[in-house]
Amino acid sequence: MPEIDLGLPRSWVEFTNPDDADEVFRCDLTWLTSRWTCIFGGGAAGGTCPGIYASSPDAGCCTLGAHFADEDDHARVATAVERLTPEQWERHAEGTGPQGWTETDGDGELKTRAVDGACIFHNSLGFSGGYGCSLHGLALAEGVEPLELKPDVCWQLPLRRQFRDVERGDGTSYLEVQIGEYTRAGWGPGGADLDWYCSSNTEAHVAPEPLYITNRAELVALMGEAAYAELERQCEAHLAAGAPNTHPATAD
Repeated sequence: MPEIDLGLPRSWVEFTNPDDADEVFRCDLTWLTSRWTCIFGGGAAGGTCPGIYASSPDAGCCTLGAHFADEDDHARVATAVERLTPEQWERHAEGTGPQGWTETDGDGELKTRAVDGACIFHNSLGFSGGYGCSLHGLALAEGVEPLELKPDVCWQLPLRRQFRDVERGDGTSYLEVQIGEYTRAGWGPGGADLDWYCSSNTEAHVAPEPLYITNRAELVALMGEAAYAELERQCEAHLAAGAPNTHPATAD
């Protein structure tokens, strides 16, 4: 599967948050108008994700377990875990046993437990209750967006939201909220060691519609409805202008 070098020109747009005059969104139009889609489990486009590590080809990017963004993130997932049944969650006995479903990493940060090369919520390919994330499956069964039940890092990837304080030069400042692509670099130094990664891979850029449409729910959660509406207008204008600086993994 060919992976594209992401040292590329990108088109960005900045606009004030309609709900907060002290915030400015800076959005990567090159990424948000790309045709990326998750191809885990075949995906809507029929591709196949080989996983970020060759040693765990069926686990997708769910090999290391998920770190929690904050206490609210953990509490939301914990509430969902209470509703999972053994029929929905392959490792239900382990996750509800003495060791539980969380652990701390070497820095003392709380995360979901990793078991046999995958997150404890990962159901194996042959599991009768469904392949993939058991929390994702629970969300689909309950008719809610998966982002309502999964850890923040799981539903956001490979979108990335970053914050930066910017001085205007006149003594005032604003908070810049950047919405862009979670590239290999976003994983830290270990990103370069991943055996495969989707955002820059042509095999994952096969969606019938642009990312800003297919990931609307996630973008609204990250930005708010009013800011997303402005982003949608900007993406449409970008495409109407011929989409300069098209994402190279999307380009034919």
